[in-house]
Amino acid sequence: MGMADLNTVKAPGILTTLGLGSCVGIALYDKTNKIAGLVHAMLPSSKEIRNNENKAKFVDTGIELLIEKMVREGAKKSNLTAKITGGSQMFSFNSSSNILNIGERNVIATKKKLQELKIRIISEDTGGNYGRTIELNAEDGSLLVKTIGHGIKII
Repeated sequence: MGMADLNTVKAPGILTTLGLGSCVGIALYDKTNKIAGLVHAMLPSSKEIRNNENKAKFVDTGIELLIEKMVREGAKKSNLTAKITGGSQMFSFNSSSNILNIGERNVIATKKKLQELKIRIISEDTGGNYGRTIELNAEDGSLLVKTIGHGIKII
């Protein structure tokens, strides 16, 4: 799946998204029902932009839409746990302005939204200045994180 996209899968399926830079990958998992969901969000808030029809593009609406889709597939909201990746600062700026650091703002928005929804984050691989490709396994909820120059790990 690509940027500003989301999807769900039941075991034994795997969801993959490529090229997470400043975008954030939010992986939700229902261990009991073995249902996984992933959203590749580009921006922190749908409220900051007029052109916000694509709900998967934003952290706030993307997480809500993903949960709705997972529940329709048979997941239970109270079973969901989260893993988050991405949120890199891909470019360096010579200013102290944080407005440009979309990656960090995406991570903060993700944590805030998940806390509001009472979904526990069990692991994360965020920040840095490099891209990530991730694979979410619906069998066990493991999240494979591949990076160039930083290796491969499972969180």
